[in-house]
Amino acid sequence: MVLLLTARTGQVGAQLAAALAPLGTVIALDRSKFDLSRPDGLPSVIRDIAPDVIVNAAAYTAVDDAEREEELATVVNGTAVGVIAEEAHRAGALLVHYSTDYVFDGRKDAPYHEDDPPCPVNAYGRSKLAGETAIREVGGQHVILRTSWVYGARGRNFLRTILGLLRERDELRIVADQVGAPTRATEIAEATAAIVTAADRERLEERFAPGLFHLTSAGATSWHGFAAQILDGARECGLLPVERAPRLVPVTTQEYPRPAARPKNSRLAGDLLKQRFGLALPPWQECLSRCLEEIRTAEAA
Repeated sequence: MVLLLTARTGQVGAQLAAALAPLGTVIALDRSKFDLSRPDGLPSVIRDIAPDVIVNAAAYTAVDDAEREEELATVVNGTAVGVIAEEAHRAGALLVHYSTDYVFDGRKDAPYHEDDPPCPVNAYGRSKLAGETAIREVGGQHVILRTSWVYGARGRNFLRTILGLLRERDELRIVADQVGAPTRATEIAEATAAIVTAADRERLEERFAPGLFHLTSAGATSWHGFAAQILDGARECGLLPVERAPRLVPVTTQEYPRPAARPKNSRLAGDLLKQRFGLALPPWQECLSRCLEEIRTAEAA
């Protein structure tokens, strides 16, 4: 099996490169070889590789910047994704693509299901929804995975930012009225490998059906709750001195304005993923502990 992986240096892409390796030959490309901001150049790359599977981890992810660069965000997250879907369909390849909780407006009181109507409240969410729509319009063999609050031991993410600030400041103001499931890149990659394996088997048996699934860690918390768990875990594993105790002040979204609006409820129900592939990610607290230990080990080395 030949697998084409995009964004190989991203926080999810780097984990995917390792997780997909046992499945076949992984051709992992970065932006220099596969630039979604230039969709016209993508077909020739895909045709030269002739993959059996395309795992697209590339995206425009700067949520606030997208408010002033919506055209670029839409090209990367929408137009280019449609081109990839067309090439995957032409080649008979399986396409795995990642989307986001930000396709919803966050007004629902319960976790969102896959068939809930999307209603993005920011440019980033609109651009990601455009990618979902393009894939569905093309058809073909695809799996769309919506995830949320992605973090990891590498790259720019909430965990890395908070760890740095906890070491520097005595007080942090953290939004407490937005709720979601922090989801580690490693678990996303491992689940993706399992999904690709199962989907490949379904394709061989001619029973594959394209689908959209929610892929997040179990449980939910606020950004403030996430930061508090980071603080406790960092002290416990030695990333912060035990005596260091910065104050984490809960604030409302209104008290912490950002260029892009955020959904207050980002919880995603994962029932369909479990029914189809038998997958359910561990609780977010457990995954966070693993990630903090990974960072501690790397820093010690």
